[in-house]
Amino acid sequence: MYDVIVVGTRVAGAPLAMLLARQGYRVLAVDRATFPSDTPSTHYIHQAGLGLLRSWGLLDEVVASGTPPIRHLNFSYTDIVIKGFADVSADGIDAVYCPRRTVLDKILVDAAGNAGAEVINGFTVNELVFDGDQVVGLRGQVGDGAEQEFRAKLVIGADGSNSTVAKAVGAEVYEGSPAACFIYYSYYDGVDWGMQHRTGFGEQQFAAWPTNDGLSLVAVMRKRDRFREFRTDPDAGVQEIVSQIDPELGARLQDTGKRVEQFRPMLYPDNYRRRSFGPGWALVGDAGYHKDPFTGWGITDAFKSAQLLADLVHEGLSGARPMAEVLAEYERERDTQSASTYELTLSISELTLTPYYDSVFRATSYDAEYTKGFFGLIAGIYSPEKYFGEQELADLYEKVDFPMAARHVAKDGVIA
Repeated sequence: MYDVIVVGTRVAGAPLAMLLARQGYRVLAVDRATFPSDTPSTHYIHQAGLGLLRSWGLLDEVVASGTPPIRHLNFSYTDIVIKGFADVSADGIDAVYCPRRTVLDKILVDAAGNAGAEVINGFTVNELVFDGDQVVGLRGQVGDGAEQEFRAKLVIGADGSNSTVAKAVGAEVYEGSPAACFIYYSYYDGVDWGMQHRTGFGEQQFAAWPTNDGLSLVAVMRKRDRFREFRTDPDAGVQEIVSQIDPELGARLQDTGKRVEQFRPMLYPDNYRRRSFGPGWALVGDAGYHKDPFTGWGITDAFKSAQLLADLVHEGLSGARPMAEVLAEYERERDTQSASTYELTLSISELTLTPYYDSVFRATSYDAEYTKGFFGLIAGIYSPEKYFGEQELADLYEKVDFPMAARHVAKDGVIA
């Protein structure tokens, strides 16, 4: 009998299993994959996420893996250009990192095992075990082996957007919207551009950042209705998008860039929040909450949710509070913590800016101090309430002599 079974051991499940095992609980963590192995990802870890890796004692391993530090970011949205970096975070993080998932996930899975969690890779969950409406365990097997049954006080699904656990418990979506775009990405040699996140006219975007093995990830986005056309010649499509948004980088891609791996095409699942707790079960990471990858917050949010859930489950397992109470608090607090990022992501991932966001970002690009705030917002170390505060925006527009008609200080209003 386990205290907790965690289904899925990537960026949400492995840290959760590790944290609970470090508390002395008997934890079983299972995953259909074996490690190291790849999975679709932006790779990007914000300073807030890196701070958690440091607190867990794992950041040094990510750095030692050869993941290059990034200390300058280049953002553009049509003709709005914002360059710079956030201040050093309170815990001393002065860079961001974009490790390959073959690297990051192996570090996390090993950390869970080293903490005392029992880890079974290559394990397929066939079904959950119920006692009435209470989840009490699961059944599954490794490869073609015999089916096994494991029981626990709590089963947690960390198994992604197509979560087996979520389906088995009938976890309903209570907030959501359709995904807007498709993504193609791969790894390139000879692309020494630093970190680029560039959205151009014509509803298209490219991003690039350095990762392990001296390679750079290069990704492009367009609206979903252009997916069929794009997939006929993705190399030409990538070249076209980069060249249209930044002709200089387009020329460099053509002259020196070499794609060294296959493309990863993705039609991302819709944005959603699912009911993430019930009798004997909970969901974490993409199993319970997913948003467009445009802002690159998937890994960092998974880390934050894993830490939050681990802290609250400890209260439930220790008897300090009823488990149903702490799980309900987990869902509420997760939604509160991620609300501003979720709303911002949905607002700008359509590859067009509303007048409000156009005015805020355009004014930001004119002011060095507010630019620092923008990158602090991106890093997760600057308050959204302050960056988007009506008085702060009014002061910014006055400071940069912004046209009165464009001074949007609220999503549904302007300065009169």
